[in-house]
Amino acid sequence: MTGDEGLPRERGLSTWTTRRWLRVGVAVSLAVLAVLGATGAWVLGRTASISDDLVDVKSPALTLSIRLESAMLNQETGIRGYGLTGTPDFLTPYKQGLTEQRTDTARLSELLRGDTAGLRNLRAVRAAVENWQSRIARPIAASPPGTPSPLATERAAEGKTAFDELRRAMTTQQDGLRADRVRARSDLASTMRLRNWVFATIAVLIVALAGVVFEGLRRGITTPLEHLGAAARTITDGDFGHPITPTGPADLRRLSGEIDSMRRRLVRELDFSEEARLRLDAQSADLQRSNAELEQFAYVASHDLQEPLRKISSFTQLLQRRYGEQLDDRADQYIDYAVDGANRMQVLINDLLDFSRVGRVHHLQEDLDLNSVMRQALSSLSVSIEETGAVITRDELPTLTADPTQMGMLWQNLIGNAVKFRRPGQAPAIHVSAVRDGALWRFSVTDNGIGIDPEYAEKVFVIFQRLHTKDTYSGSGIGLAMCKKIVEFHGGTITVDPEYTGGTRITFTLASEPPRTSTP
Repeated sequence: MTGDEGLPRERGLSTWTTRRWLRVGVAVSLAVLAVLGATGAWVLGRTASISDDLVDVKSPALTLSIRLESAMLNQETGIRGYGLTGTPDFLTPYKQGLTEQRTDTARLSELLRGDTAGLRNLRAVRAAVENWQSRIARPIAASPPGTPSPLATERAAEGKTAFDELRRAMTTQQDGLRADRVRARSDLASTMRLRNWVFATIAVLIVALAGVVFEGLRRGITTPLEHLGAAARTITDGDFGHPITPTGPADLRRLSGEIDSMRRRLVRELDFSEEARLRLDAQSADLQRSNAELEQFAYVASHDLQEPLRKISSFTQLLQRRYGEQLDDRADQYIDYAVDGANRMQVLINDLLDFSRVGRVHHLQEDLDLNSVMRQALSSLSVSIEETGAVITRDELPTLTADPTQMGMLWQNLIGNAVKFRRPGQAPAIHVSAVRDGALWRFSVTDNGIGIDPEYAEKVFVIFQRLHTKDTYSGSGIGLAMCKKIVEFHGGTITVDPEYTGGTRITFTLASEPPRTSTP
């Protein structure tokens, strides 16, 4: 009979979903914590405010008032001694007292800001000080030294009256500041007692609330979730075919069903991912084979293209040597055009091959000292550097993980351009700098050459884009495009600095380690 009577009770509890338990528990907890938090915050804020006012305003203000009184006594002693004797040494405490007076009154004005009574007492003190100084102190201090000042005798009674008035003003000020400090201490003590009671109450309520929440979570959530967790751990261990049996409240049963549905979808996704991986492996193999065929095609094409060009150049030059006396000047000019065109076509083909190989053929990554790479590049450019009288300076360059061949091509192109595009009649001056910029290194190659207009700052990095004719400056128009490709392969960017007007400044960044890429 007892078991039968307990059955409806169990059914009634089962209608309480996890969401309902959480809503009730969270709402009650938040309400209690909000009240406790607001009360605690108010008490703490009140305690801190009174304590700060006492420590930072009331006590320092009283101390400064006492110091101000001491400074005025020093002034009065010095003026009285100087007036009676005329000895200049008596002016030392007077001047020192003046300095302390100005400092203390200025600081008091800051501390008493917003305190009407305190500022009123301070104004009274200042008025009394000014009265005594204007009538007694400054006139006696201005008297010539060596002899007693007649004003000291003539205004002795007036000076005593003025200084007594000053003392009364300062006594009034100090009494007010002491009273303020006593009140602040009393308020602080009362607030601290209240704070202690409030936090003791908060501690008791938090313990009680924690107990209620713990029991509610245990009965309404923890036990059903343990069964769900056990099934989830079985799946996590790799048994994705293990089904999840829904148990517990209605919402947890729905959650179990959704997790089981997710498990089934995951099984399908794993099957699909495995199939996609197999397809990707096949495509990667096809891509590697295609790249190898493309490299072979590029080599064969370049060889087949260069062989006719070499024949054109050779036979044209042979024709000029054998029949040179029978040809006129125009024929010699045509022959020169043909030889020059063939040579430029060979250079262009070689540059295109180098451009296509960046990131495909040259992708050896190793710790590389850029100072050594720079020296090799300068050695390769030594003839043009010597002919132009170029002066090249550089900062200490870092060691990076990079491809040595590509780094050599990068420096050789940038330094070579700086030497090539120089101002007529002026030796190139080139400086290479390197600074750390977060995870990157920022490099700059600065020269005093002809410069690049801002409107062409992007165009110069496009392959075959030239800003000058081949007769003015030689080249294929691939150099900066290759530099851009090398820098981007190493995880950086390259730009022309538009703000530099003394020539050209190419700025680029390189990562300490290049980004991970799949080997083509």
